[in-house]
Amino acid sequence: MKRPFTIERDQLDGVIAVLRVAERRSFRAAAEELGVSPSAISQTIRGLEARLGVALLTRTTRRVGLTEAGQRFVDRARPAVAGILAAFDAAQSLGEEVTGLLRLNMPRALVPFLAEPILVEFRAAHPALQIEIFADDGLANIVAEGFDAGIRLGELVEADMVAVRLTPPFKFAVVGAPGYFARHGRPQRPEDLHRHACIGTRHTPQGPIYRWEFVDGNRAFDMAVAGPVIVNSGGLNLMAAELGIGLAYTAAPAVQEQVAAGVLEPVLEAFCPGTPGLFLYYPSRAQALPKLRAFVQFVHDKLRPGTTAYIGTRG
Repeated sequence: MKRPFTIERDQLDGVIAVLRVAERRSFRAAAEELGVSPSAISQTIRGLEARLGVALLTRTTRRVGLTEAGQRFVDRARPAVAGILAAFDAAQSLGEEVTGLLRLNMPRALVPFLAEPILVEFRAAHPALQIEIFADDGLANIVAEGFDAGIRLGELVEADMVAVRLTPPFKFAVVGAPGYFARHGRPQRPEDLHRHACIGTRHTPQGPIYRWEFVDGNRAFDMAVAGPVIVNSGGLNLMAAELGIGLAYTAAPAVQEQVAAGVLEPVLEAFCPGTPGLFLYYPSRAQALPKLRAFVQFVHDKLRPGTTAYIGTRG
């Protein structure tokens, strides 16, 4: 018969430690984030593993990974811990001082544009607030992973979230360098892309290569593309296109300067779909938190449509 598992304070410390190591894949990085030594965090996790009677992490000289039991543990523990942290935030919200940690999740392509106003202007207005910006193209569940808010395309925001518009609607584009078209010609229809070099993008290390999306009249469809290069960055995507390596799929506003300068040229414009735009989104229950209210007000004042060109690539 399995003996009952009782919760003690050090076990809760172990849960936090496992979650941080699982996220960072590094004892040292997790230790720095928690403000303890790597040996202390390792000892805490070993104590939890001993109490559970099962290994949660695999350790080698080169990397840290999760065992099957560890993955199950993290999947269950992460939303529970997020709920506990939300409870602390809810209690603190009775005060009006903007303090604590504000965790934001956004696509990598937006970080170069949004980081400066957030870290300089917003941080200066609220010096007691700590800000974490997490660059992520994997469509994270912000509630389960403990984020206060995220930024993504409007059609990808869950229906139960509060959404604040960041940009006007815009279209996507397929672009290439003039030299590429001189060598290979121009595709006339999406199906012609099978004869062209297309720059692939992958959201996560183990994820599939992004399928390019098109419309033909009332029909929407996507298609697999192939080419010599695969990237996970909007900047690399456009760099490869500008070098003439292949065609890139991107947000049209992200390449408007290159198109105007003749560095890149659009094709298949009649087949490229539109999107409602980029939105800041967050769970409705978080609206009472002073830190989030302050950030939403900052978005309204500083990052409203027409005042910013903060649009990244879909890939």
